[in-house]
Amino acid sequence: MIEGRGPSPTLVLAYVQRLPDTSLTVALASGGRDRFGWGQDRYLLADLFDAITTNTRATGNWQKGKAPKFDAYPRPRSKSQAGPKKPASVADIYKRLQRR
Repeated sequence: MIEGRGPSPTLVLAYVQRLPDTSLTVALASGGRDRFGWGQDRYLLADLFDAITTNTRATGNWQKGKAPKFDAYPRPRSKSQAGPKKPASVADIYKRLQRR
């Protein structure tokens, strides 16, 4: 609200809370741009795809040791899957600051 004009903060908060789960704002708040377009329905379809491929592999009449490998449906990476970050040393921080 600038100089008393514009919508109230309560109204803006209500609009933001009612955004669809596939919106860019929700994606950025939940982990990154790669989650854009991934709502509950898309996660459920990806899980269903993985369940069908697992069932196909488990119930198929394959020769011993010849069952095919199915790739999982690609999903956005979460921060926990990105792997641990190496802590920056003082020398690394100093090098980054000297580049400016």
